[in-house]
Amino acid sequence: MQQSVESLVRLLESYRGRDKVIRTVCYGSQLVGGALTQKAEADASSQRLGKSLLLFSAQLSHCRTVLRLFDDLSMLAYSHSYGFGASEEDAGIRWISVLTNVADQLYYPCEHIAWAADAELIKVRSDKWWLFSTVLWGTSLLLGIFRSLRVLLLLRRKLKKQERAEGGSRRSHLNREIRAELLSIFSCMADISNAIHWMPPGFLWAGRFPSWLVGLLGTTSSLIGLIQMNTSSSELSDSTVMSSQGDIN
Repeated sequence: MQQSVESLVRLLESYRGRDKVIRTVCYGSQLVGGALTQKAEADASSQRLGKSLLLFSAQLSHCRTVLRLFDDLSMLAYSHSYGFGASEEDAGIRWISVLTNVADQLYYPCEHIAWAADAELIKVRSDKWWLFSTVLWGTSLLLGIFRSLRVLLLLRRKLKKQERAEGGSRRSHLNREIRAELLSIFSCMADISNAIHWMPPGFLWAGRFPSWLVGLLGTTSSLIGLIQMNTSSSELSDSTVMSSQGDIN
C-alpha cells in the first residue's frame, strides 16, 4: 500500500505524470457523468451527480489548457534536439517524426490564441483557432499511427532474424516493443476518434458521440499512456523519454 502511494506521489510530482493523471480523471469523470445523465430512468440525484461530474471534467480540461500555455519552449527544445532525426536509422521514421514535431509545435500557438479569445483577452473569433488546433492534433495522431506501423514493420523483420539466430532474450525484448507499438496505435485511434468528433458538423461522425463515449475513448488512451509511462520509467530509467506531445487533448 505504502509503495503504491509513493509511486503515485512521484507521478504527481512530475509535470508529465500530473498531466496524465489529470487527463485520466478528466475523461473518467466525463465517462461516468455522461452515463449517468443519459440514463432516462435515473433518479434526480443521479442526474445531478452526472451533471456535476461533467462540469468537473470541463474544469479539468480547462486546467490542462492553461497549463499548456507554458509547453511551447519544452516542445521547441525537443524539436531542436531531434532536428531532422539524424540519429534515426530509418528514413521513413525520421520524416514522419519531423512532420509530427511540426504539427505539435504549431498546435500550441493555435490553442493559445483560441484560449485567449474565449477569455476575451484578444478580439478574435475562437472557433477557427479551435478548429486549427483540432486539425493539428488529429494530424499528429495520424502521423503517430503511421510511425508505429513503420516501427512494427521493422521490428517484425528484426524478430524474424532473431528467430533464425535463436536469440531468446532479444526476441523477448522485441516482442515487448511490438506490444508497446500496438498499444500506441490503439491509443492514437481512440484519440483520433474524439478529434473527429470535435470537428465541424458534417465531417464523418463529427458531433455524434455522446459524452460517455468521448469519456470512454479518452479514458482508454489515458490509461494506456499511464501504463506506457510506468513501463518507460522502469525499463528506461537511464534515458530521456519522448517529447511533450503525447496527450495534448
